[in-house]
Amino acid sequence: MNADQLISKIKAHPAYGEVGMILCHNGVVRRTSRDGRKVTGLRVAVDWQRLSQVLVEHKSRPGIVDIQVKIAADTDLSIGDDVMMLVVAGDIRENVIDALTDTLNAIKTTVTAKTEFFT
Repeated sequence: MNADQLISKIKAHPAYGEVGMILCHNGVVRRTSRDGRKVTGLRVAVDWQRLSQVLVEHKSRPGIVDIQVKIAADTDLSIGDDVMMLVVAGDIRENVIDALTDTLNAIKTTVTAKTEFFT
């Protein structure tokens, strides 16, 4: 995954002149699960239709110019691999931070399902 590619898409947006901030999230596979168990990797399933709905919803928020996302779906990932890249561009810090947080939470709770592999 490459943040530069997603940022380039945002910079090509016709309303890019309204952008005052671009914020990126890069989720990676970590060595331990939230409950402390040792992880060897994971796999992510994506509901692509729901992802489209989430993006439409959050792109319509005040001040948001564009949102780009890439998810490493349906592949076995190892420790340190990129899981998801999310890039949000908008007018001011408060709008962009809130949009990134809410979009990320919506993706994590309603779009993706991960399967962790343990030692």
